[in-house]
Amino acid sequence: MAANPLHLLEPKDCALLLVDQQAGLAFGVGSIDRQVLLNNVVALAKTATVFGLPVVASTSATKVYSGPLMPAIKSALPGIEPIDRRSMNVWEDDKAREAVLATGRSRLIVSGLLTEACVTFAVLSALSAGLEVYVVGDACGALTTASHELALGRMQAAGARPASWIQVLLEMQRDWTRHETYDGARAIIESHAGGYGIGLAYARDMIRPA
Repeated sequence: MAANPLHLLEPKDCALLLVDQQAGLAFGVGSIDRQVLLNNVVALAKTATVFGLPVVASTSATKVYSGPLMPAIKSALPGIEPIDRRSMNVWEDDKAREAVLATGRSRLIVSGLLTEACVTFAVLSALSAGLEVYVVGDACGALTTASHELALGRMQAAGARPASWIQVLLEMQRDWTRHETYDGARAIIESHAGGYGIGLAYARDMIRPA
């Protein structure tokens, strides 16, 4: 049973699904700068690690076109073993679908390539299965900006909820006195959040109580 959508994200309710974050597919991305996209996906993967989210990664056509899970993402998820499949839709692969359901989490956070195909198919299917789905729009890439926005719109109309990677992190942290995740969350922001991260590092190093 899905969590109340009005409730903020809690790590205990969430799992992360990474769909086809592979270099061969990233070559075709035109909706976002590819280095920015990789930065965002790595930040999301690190967020899942810091907050203890179960992660399912699935790949397709690894031997013939798409290649393996991108190394920077794999290194952010120690021990992750992607599930390779033939179908475009993760949900139509028994092993991948069962891995998601086996997490027991009611909220599924999704990042992947390409937005207009494998991401959309997985999200619509997960929604149909009764999960509450959050699509991390800046951690997904499409062939064009228009097709990315159209795909996000279709998923949102079906009930998916859009988010950004920094929103996911901050929503799970929420209170900087949560010491068990403070250092990890702050390190992700400093490494991946551009000017916001630069500002946090500056405040730590330069602004001191009188």
